[in-house]
Amino acid sequence: MRSTTVYILCATILLASCKKDGNPNKLPDVSPESYAGKIDGYLTSDEVFQKSLIAYWSFDGTMNETFSGTTPGGTAGNTYIDKGVRGKALRLNAGYVYYPVQLPAFKTDSLKSFTISAWVQILNNGSKKTMVFQLARPGVFNGNINFVLETNKYAATELEKLTIHPTFTATNGGTQDNLNTANGSFPFLSPKIGADKWTHLVITYDGVANNFQIWADGVKVGVPAYQNRGTNFFKSFEPSEVIIGGNYNTIPGKQVNTDVSFAPMTGSIDEVRVYKACLTDAHIKALYNLGLTGK
Repeated sequence: MRSTTVYILCATILLASCKKDGNPNKLPDVSPESYAGKIDGYLTSDEVFQKSLIAYWSFDGTMNETFSGTTPGGTAGNTYIDKGVRGKALRLNAGYVYYPVQLPAFKTDSLKSFTISAWVQILNNGSKKTMVFQLARPGVFNGNINFVLETNKYAATELEKLTIHPTFTATNGGTQDNLNTANGSFPFLSPKIGADKWTHLVITYDGVANNFQIWADGVKVGVPAYQNRGTNFFKSFEPSEVIIGGNYNTIPGKQVNTDVSFAPMTGSIDEVRVYKACLTDAHIKALYNLGLTGK
């Protein structure tokens, strides 16, 4: 009996010693309450990559840029509407908002990589392009950054297709781009749009890898084969100005040439955010998921 007891005791000790430690690094316990009400780890969109957020337009009853307090120098066709992504939003009826100043956040040495995130309610129009956001260069048609929607490609009844075609100006003065289009085995990917449907659009630029990409409603839609721009790196030329909803040729008295391919924006826009970093996939999806819930 004694030998049996000793055997059982030894076996018990052996099993206990082989049991895996579920916390080998002795990390502190995490309380479930710490994640209550959070989406993808965040309470609000304001927390997403907060340290790199350099410009923000909430359009919650104001057209001022939040961090600098910059007020627009010219506007047209704008009203505030309820039921924005968060609070109110800006409705543009052949309108734009123009900021004719150099924002420190967009100076050459301050902006090497970037992400621009915006929520829009937009329709195709079959005739004119739409500029969501432009980091404009005074007297020059193409700005440092041009967040272009080719709303001219389809009729207003087409709600399943939207061509997104952003461009940027490179160090050599040339224009680089990406767009959502079919390319080889890569399919045409598009968000659904509508006059009353909020669509999340994002463009990113990685200043180290020199990659330029497009996202729509949490999905990467830009052509992977187009994202790398070789040796044509982005440059934030100075001076620069900001135009939301148009370009110089849509602003009376500011035309720089005879190009009439753009019209002032007709649609709604909300929660415009500019980061001095290329956000990761997880950050972009978090912005989308938080926006869906009004956060």
